[in-house]
Amino acid sequence: MATTESDLGQLPASGTWRTPLLVIVCGCAIALLSFGPRSGLGFFIQPMSRDFAWGRDIFGLALALQNLLWGLGQPIAGAIADRFGVLRVICVGAVLYAAGLLLMSHATTPLSLDLGAGVLIGFGLSGCSFNLVLSAFSKLLPPERRSVALGAGTAAGSFGQFLFAPFGVALIDNFGWQTALMVFAALMLLILPLSLALSTPPTAKAATTDVPVADPQSFRTALAEAFGHRSYVLLVLGFFTCGFQLAFITVHLPAYLSDRGIPASSGGWVIAAIGLFNIIGSLGVGWLQNVFPKRYILSVIYFTRALSIVAFISFPVTTFSAIAFGAISGLTWLSTVPPTSALIALMFGTRWFATLYGFSFVSHQVGGFLGVWLGGIVFEKFGSYTPIWWLSVFFGVLSALINLPIVEAPVRRAVAQPA
Repeated sequence: MATTESDLGQLPASGTWRTPLLVIVCGCAIALLSFGPRSGLGFFIQPMSRDFAWGRDIFGLALALQNLLWGLGQPIAGAIADRFGVLRVICVGAVLYAAGLLLMSHATTPLSLDLGAGVLIGFGLSGCSFNLVLSAFSKLLPPERRSVALGAGTAAGSFGQFLFAPFGVALIDNFGWQTALMVFAALMLLILPLSLALSTPPTAKAATTDVPVADPQSFRTALAEAFGHRSYVLLVLGFFTCGFQLAFITVHLPAYLSDRGIPASSGGWVIAAIGLFNIIGSLGVGWLQNVFPKRYILSVIYFTRALSIVAFISFPVTTFSAIAFGAISGLTWLSTVPPTSALIALMFGTRWFATLYGFSFVSHQVGGFLGVWLGGIVFEKFGSYTPIWWLSVFFGVLSALINLPIVEAPVRRAVAQPA
């Protein structure tokens, strides 16, 4: 039986120690570690602002830069991973991430905060976040395990949020925000040994095997094909909303709750609730996308988010309502990622998956940049987050409609004719 190009990434790169289970476990551990600290950075706004007399727009700009550079760096990291393998990209990303957290712990000016929390962590995330983990899963795991693994990888990132939010609050309360950031930085270095299990073969190596590959697709051709495909463009546009909503809530929700008299410890459990219930949402969607059309799942997710925001801001905020909002948000938090990534793999195959998912993630992170940045600016100008909450509702309804026309089928390509 002939082996197709998309199967090449599933060939073992070395030995047999990297079983599918080990690949999934190590990938989930990396997703947990990389997603945990950045989901808790919103709790550093108030202690750092008090120490340096900064407005929320200062901190908001730094984390907005982080989201933007994470997005802009993602297709570059994805292209390098597709060309040279995932291992070295994840290792470099982990080192940059740790360096950014360390610099942030010593930041005393807005510029040093922008460099640490914004530039270094942003580019670090582009190299070692769950996006690269999902790419490795798509290349290393057989198709029958891929959907569940994509859901598990996304859920592991959420579990990192569940663990690191209350953990970060406890560190800040007991040891100070500088120590908390240094502990986070040390934990990021654990990604280095875990990444060995996700090593994928370089494209050049795969192409030189004795397995014939017909008409290999170039990087430029892959991009032209994707951005000329209507369904991919709609998917990318809808992903913008996901980034806008998630980044705004992650960064500004702790301060929003504090403004309404909710203590920081309770705010930590709200963010933790998002992470905990996202495990259920991500795993559930990983299974549901094998039963229902993925475009309908995405549409329901975005519409549910919009409704939950309307309910949350329309009634007085209490600890119970905040945790309930966290639980509902968690069910729809990163559950957009498994169907989005699965649709890209379905439409275009896995050869340039990291690259094409990376470009869709740019849209996600541009939305994240605007959500965080505008949140800080609007609060400093009006003393309220209300305009941003309603903008999130509008984007949610719009994305629910945008995803409906997506066609779930492999792209049609010309087949080379024999001479």
